[in-house]
Amino acid sequence: MEQENSGPEKGVAQKSAMNSNLNRGLKKRHMSMIALGGAIGTGLFIGSAGGLVTAGPGGLLVAYTVTGLLMFFTMCGLAEVATYVPVTGTFMAYSERFVDRALGFAIGWTYWLSRILVIGTEFVAAGVLVSYWLPGTPKYIWGLVSAVIVFTFNIFHVKGFGEAEFWFALIKVIMILAFIVIGVCIVFGWLGDVKYGVSLWHYKDGPFVDGFRGTMFAFVFAVYAYEGSEAIGLTAGESKNPKKDVPAAILTLFYRVMLFYVVSIFLMGLILPYDDPSLSSLGLATVKVAPFTQVFSKAGIAAAPHIVNAVVLSSVLSACNTNLYTSSRLLYSLHHFGHAPKILAKTTKNGVPFISLILTECLGLLFIILAEYSNNAYLFLVNMSSIFGLMGWTTISIVHIFFRRAYRLQGYKVKDLPYRSPLYPFGPYFCLTFIAFIIGSQVYAVIIKKQTVLQKVSTLIGIPIFLGLYLSYKIIKRPKFVNPYEADLITDSSNYIDYTATDA
Repeated sequence: MEQENSGPEKGVAQKSAMNSNLNRGLKKRHMSMIALGGAIGTGLFIGSAGGLVTAGPGGLLVAYTVTGLLMFFTMCGLAEVATYVPVTGTFMAYSERFVDRALGFAIGWTYWLSRILVIGTEFVAAGVLVSYWLPGTPKYIWGLVSAVIVFTFNIFHVKGFGEAEFWFALIKVIMILAFIVIGVCIVFGWLGDVKYGVSLWHYKDGPFVDGFRGTMFAFVFAVYAYEGSEAIGLTAGESKNPKKDVPAAILTLFYRVMLFYVVSIFLMGLILPYDDPSLSSLGLATVKVAPFTQVFSKAGIAAAPHIVNAVVLSSVLSACNTNLYTSSRLLYSLHHFGHAPKILAKTTKNGVPFISLILTECLGLLFIILAEYSNNAYLFLVNMSSIFGLMGWTTISIVHIFFRRAYRLQGYKVKDLPYRSPLYPFGPYFCLTFIAFIIGSQVYAVIIKKQTVLQKVSTLIGIPIFLGLYLSYKIIKRPKFVNPYEADLITDSSNYIDYTATDA
């Protein structure tokens, strides 16, 4: 029988050793921009071209809008748990505490691997983007330079990471706002030589190129574009005021991202025909034909390629910065749950897990070498990181369901939660259902589309890796699912610990 539980008096709960060694130096403005910066990157500036070619303007808009809703409900679930238990490692740590140690082990290592892949991808991208201005120098040199820059931001203090991400994200916001204003002027004929209106939505096979199949494949590009928004949960353990800052950052993220992404994608589809030869041949090395560059060029801005290249480069550095931070914290957390060597938990006096930071950066640098010998390295890294990202979103939804069940069964009042996810339980179940649908669509796309073996493997290999880690741990260690009546709802809880008073 359930009994009402108001919990212990404030101050009785203790902070875990994992949470005590880090420094709560992230302010509200840092948290908001970290959330925004993690969700806006090369997936919008360049990668959206692939979706426009594949699905047309209508299909691309549907894919980005629905994926935005998926991201919103996923992040709301993460915000509810992270606000109540603001620890580093977040959904890996929450899997251990509320669901199953095997799930924590599997998602901890696979998500860390996904961040390594993203870091490697962005190091490669940085080299290519700088070579646009300096074609005579080796690309790997600029990848190494970008690695040094983001390592410097991360090594001294968490505030360094927060400040860098704040300004990186601000640059991206200014760029998108300029794109929206200029795009509207072009659509109505106030800039450029053509008044487009909605004519391209009736162009040839538009607005839905290749029908249902094309739209489903566009979700690949949409998921990759939104991936990284969960980084806000990984910062909860170092937020000055997690009770207020985490949910505020999540809500800010949704409204801004939906505005920036959906409006930008809509305008892009009004101005650029889906069969534009430059879009279909789009590659990372051809920033001159990136969608944002094309729109600025139609407005008569001669310096468009240089402007877009500079902003995309800042976006790449932002992605490296955020993912180096999150992946180093995951390694740090993995030790505290018995899944990694003790040396990875060593921190500096300022609370930075420097061994984990160094190891993560070195592994990311290996992909620069890989890219020197393989033209397909970038595509391989993007495909793998996308499916691993979906595994992370799936875990967040599962954690949210198990957390709510434990909270309710132990007699706590939902109204006492610092933040409550809207429309529960619709949110997490919608996310799980739609993620399964997206993965099924990818399997379908891989089967019917003519792709190389490398493309097919990289698109789906994340699923067997995740399942292999989970089942191996389950068979060898034989952990039981966490009993909801025994789940730890006290340690590190923000309802009982005043972090603003106990952390400098």
